[in-house]
Amino acid sequence: MSKFKMLSGSVIEGKKKAHRSIAKLTVGLGLSSAILLTSGCATQNIQAYQNTTPTLDMHEFFSGQIDGWGMFQGRNGEVKKRFYVDIDATHEGDDVIVLNEKFSWADGTKSQRIWRLTEQADGSWKGVAGDVIGEATGQVVGNTLHWNYLLELPVEDKTYKVTFDDWMYLINEDVMLNRSVMKKFGVELGSVTLSMHRKPSDAN
Repeated sequence: MSKFKMLSGSVIEGKKKAHRSIAKLTVGLGLSSAILLTSGCATQNIQAYQNTTPTLDMHEFFSGQIDGWGMFQGRNGEVKKRFYVDIDATHEGDDVIVLNEKFSWADGTKSQRIWRLTEQADGSWKGVAGDVIGEATGQVVGNTLHWNYLLELPVEDKTYKVTFDDWMYLINEDVMLNRSVMKKFGVELGSVTLSMHRKPSDAN
């Protein structure tokens, strides 16, 4: 084979490799852009609720007995679990709300979670519970409360650490709707929808 043919072959092969590298880079950038766009669209801005009413007063709504009915749905929307929760909301001083949540699941099982929510000097909130890792952080704007926290979730004989993106909307003085999205490693596992109704004070 002549030196010219060998040189031509090397140049052609070099061009092919360059084209393959550019193609891979383009695909990678495209996927990254798609992920960023998807993530951006999925994130709410709580400031959008600045002028919504009725204004949520955490101390006022979370006081006394609250009934809740909810369901857990998988990523495909299928309802996996249904539950009723009885919430006893009490106060410790001016800044702390204690929520004693007793869950009754449709399969007959029961569970309990006790939240301690503390209002911060800047108006934000922090919360702790037995199965929450570290602290939950929350912010109230208008009629909306947004929580973020990491939860230990038992599934059969294993426990998984999952993040909760939790949004609560005050509909009227006695009704709040709650939707939480569960994720692990940024991948959505499912969502929880909950309707909470305050009992009249004379029914407590």
